[in-house]
Amino acid sequence: MSTIEKIQEEILVEEAVGVNHEIVLHNDDVNTFDHVIETLIRVCQHDELQAEQCAILVHYKGKCTVKTGALDLLKPQCTALLDAGLSAEII
Repeated sequence: MSTIEKIQEEILVEEAVGVNHEIVLHNDDVNTFDHVIETLIRVCQHDELQAEQCAILVHYKGKCTVKTGALDLLKPQCTALLDAGLSAEII
């Protein structure tokens, strides 16, 4: 396989896989567990158990990835989390 063919193959693999981004939720001293859980269910379509686990991880670890995907899909969700008073960022 030539160098050009290898590069073309790498490009195809990158396009197929895509670049995923993450919404990371950060701990704060303001929001209740219930508010965080309800917001994750509403905004990120988590089920109750997943939302609870994320809230616990955020509380004890300081942060947790709550959603992964394409940037254009995550931006409105991150904005909704921020609008709900949560501390979140896309990385």
